[in-house]
Amino acid sequence: MTPPDSSPEPGRIQSGEGALARRLLIVGPPGAGKGTQAVRIAELLGIPAISTGDIFRANVSQETELGVLAKSYMDKGEYVPDTVTNDMVRDRLGQEDAQAGFLLDGYPRTLPQVEALDGMLSELGIALDRVLLLEVQTEEVVARLVERGREQGRSDDTEETIRRRIEVYSEQTAPLIDVFDQRGILRRVDGMASIDEVTAALREALVLG
Repeated sequence: MTPPDSSPEPGRIQSGEGALARRLLIVGPPGAGKGTQAVRIAELLGIPAISTGDIFRANVSQETELGVLAKSYMDKGEYVPDTVTNDMVRDRLGQEDAQAGFLLDGYPRTLPQVEALDGMLSELGIALDRVLLLEVQTEEVVARLVERGREQGRSDDTEETIRRRIEVYSEQTAPLIDVFDQRGILRRVDGMASIDEVTAALREALVLG
């Protein structure tokens, strides 16, 4: 008699605490350290960190059909339509290195993009396991980014522009956070702790069950 297969479900790995989520979205305002944590979590799990910025740059530099189309909008200073962005993400999620899991950063940003992502993942027979939300104190983050802007000589990092970017983030993501919270996959993490403490908290939030 063949013993039952006790291997982990595809897309998940086992830890001492249980299976870890491997199909992820990380969310956080400017200055929350999202990029740093995305790289750390992706390395921990051995999955690709997929940001819309990286996808755009790759498609444009490789002059793919989607990249040429996106560049035609960007060259005119126009917003790249969701349909183009969605197709780029769909293509990226279909690549071999994303089959065992992925960490999305910067997508989805709107409710229509959430619906598009749901459709993409449904086609692949999977769904998001976890949405990781880095929560920070606005005033401290503003001060941090203004200081960084001064040090790096970035004229666009004025207090006014930083506050506006945080406002836009809040307006865009609030509806998404509600959706993922209702689905029971949202986990909130204090982004004001040290880098290592935030990584540890995110790691704990990955435990399924």
